[in-house]
Amino acid sequence: MKAMTISYEVGNNLYLNFTNKCPCACTFCIRNHADGAYGSDSLWLDHEPTMEEIFADLNKRDMVKYSEVVFCGYGEPTCRLNAVIAVANELKARPNRPILRINTNGLGDLINERPIAEELCSVIDIISVSLNAGTKDEYMKVTRPKFDNAWEAMQKFTSDCVKTGNSEVIMSVVDVIPQEQIEASRLLADSLGAKLRVREYDE
Repeated sequence: MKAMTISYEVGNNLYLNFTNKCPCACTFCIRNHADGAYGSDSLWLDHEPTMEEIFADLNKRDMVKYSEVVFCGYGEPTCRLNAVIAVANELKARPNRPILRINTNGLGDLINERPIAEELCSVIDIISVSLNAGTKDEYMKVTRPKFDNAWEAMQKFTSDCVKTGNSEVIMSVVDVIPQEQIEASRLLADSLGAKLRVREYDE
């Protein structure tokens, strides 16, 4: 049986792939075009890895050589919130540990049916929220979330993360969106106290 890709390297960073679940169906999602990302093996999981499988995989890696460990795979990492927090806690306790970052759609409160910013920001150094668009209409059109209140929930989560004061909070958009949407995104990020990052689209 082919091994699942639980962790994969991109440059100096290690990315962690715990789930394929996601409440969004973004029009530009890399999953629509490929089985992997940045040269990785397939990121489709035949089952969600157990904690034993996750730690067995991570124990094969030399964590000291990475700049960042990033919770980001072919799904929304907060769908496995307990796994993210358990792994982050373990890595945080190690000497000379890498920076810990999560790439999230910001809908973890809706997914987990409770506010999660406090517990996430207590263990993660950088929270990167995929904003995708600067206005609600465009966000709903591009992100296609299953939640009607996704736009509002994503902003509340971001604001809650900023208020903890524990983590650097970034909102990201991809450079394929129109310039006016990028500017609207910048204004929104500013209003929530977050930084904006404009990412290059990579197929």
